[in-house]
Amino acid sequence: MTTFASGTDTLTRDALTVLQPGFTGTTAPDWLLRRLGEGLASVGLFGRNIASPEQLTALTAQLRAERDDVLVAIDEEGGDVTRLEVRTGSSFPGNHALGAVDDVELTRDVAAELGRRLAACGVNLNWAPSADVNSNPSNPVIGVRSFGASSKLVARHTAAYVTGLQSAGVAACTKHFPGHGDTAVDSHHALPRIDVDASVLGTRELSPFRAAIAAGTRAVMTAHILVPALDLDRPATLSGQVLTDLLRGELGYTGLIVTDGMEMQAIAGTYGIERGSVLAIAAGADAICVGGGLADDETVRRLRDALVSAVRSGELPEERLADAAERVRTLAHWTAAGAAAQLPADEEVGLRAARRALRITGADGFTPLTTAPYVAAFTPVANVAVGDETPWGVAVELARLIPGTETGSFAGEDAGLATLAAAGPRRVVAVVRDEHRHPWMGAALDTVLRTRPDTIVIEMGLPQAPARGALHIATHGAARVCARAAAEIIAGE
Repeated sequence: MTTFASGTDTLTRDALTVLQPGFTGTTAPDWLLRRLGEGLASVGLFGRNIASPEQLTALTAQLRAERDDVLVAIDEEGGDVTRLEVRTGSSFPGNHALGAVDDVELTRDVAAELGRRLAACGVNLNWAPSADVNSNPSNPVIGVRSFGASSKLVARHTAAYVTGLQSAGVAACTKHFPGHGDTAVDSHHALPRIDVDASVLGTRELSPFRAAIAAGTRAVMTAHILVPALDLDRPATLSGQVLTDLLRGELGYTGLIVTDGMEMQAIAGTYGIERGSVLAIAAGADAICVGGGLADDETVRRLRDALVSAVRSGELPEERLADAAERVRTLAHWTAAGAAAQLPADEEVGLRAARRALRITGADGFTPLTTAPYVAAFTPVANVAVGDETPWGVAVELARLIPGTETGSFAGEDAGLATLAAAGPRRVVAVVRDEHRHPWMGAALDTVLRTRPDTIVIEMGLPQAPARGALHIATHGAARVCARAAAEIIAGE
């Protein structure tokens, strides 16, 4: 068992226990190992911490050598948001592709295989799945991370995902409560607001969370959103009405409540991370996620001291902090008990799912390509959750099937003309991502299609714009397996 450093009092240990910090590098820094010895119970991993499965396994072993019951968390949704395969693209399609197939057994199998791979590397808490209902197609941060726009569809696939992931001994963290789908603002940058009445929230946003709770989700992540129907003043992460009255009371949830990243501007820019963390724990949260941007010992010290000071001043009841810390330990015990779960490998389940998710328009008159095309990627600015480290598009997969394939990335008002100039006489494959959200992208496609009506169009975001081109393929996500499935159609594989 873990032996805590002498001199660390119970209050300080509890304050450290509720933190889920990140760090930089592919090995654990000395400060992190020291904090684990003092009571820190969780560590969050991001793409910057992962170079290979072997390295990740060594890293988690290094953490457990310091504290054997540590929760090692990761933001691995599959699809567009991947940390395990941040530099290559994911082997799993994301939620929107799974929702497009609408086979709950397939969703469960994909989540189980993802969980198996995480567990094999020593990861035991996944900040997934997204249970947000994507009711606003202009949402800048959810999009293909959602199973879809139907609350019933999202609910059944959220439950299947939770069941599959946890069958591998990896705790699911269903997010972003009470639902981030109907927002037009990215909470990484500002505080979104959802102005719907309580009845809409109950039937639309909350339905998938009810399903996740019924499926036994071990954790729920909060959303940094203001929902006046629930709390006029404070965002959900800091609201006792949302976390204690609604999630704990009305929905009967008893597991761990984790905040979304506290350094996101919706919180950091309005309350500050110290004040925000105190308010979050007071409201009913049990774990403070921080480290996507702030990833150092000073951040841990600041948050620890803020929580300790709040208890000593009477602002934060000591019993509330102790209760939060105990929920963290309870989850750690569950993951330890489930660590022996051994699932059979299903290496191809992600590709099978990606193939089934394709929606193809214009296939009747299409002849597969035999000569190398020119792939034009119309590239929007990536949202923060996805990041810009992960490659996307079909060029790599198409070049594997049709050697000599060339590619370029284009954006802005001249993207169409630049594409035509770069492609020359070669067949154009235009790859878009959320065309409906980017007027310049639609204009670029117009320009290309006027001159080259034989252009193949691949939509790797939400397929909301009309299907056009000699062949149109909607992949419902930009994962590597989605690209491979599309490339197979183009090359006639």
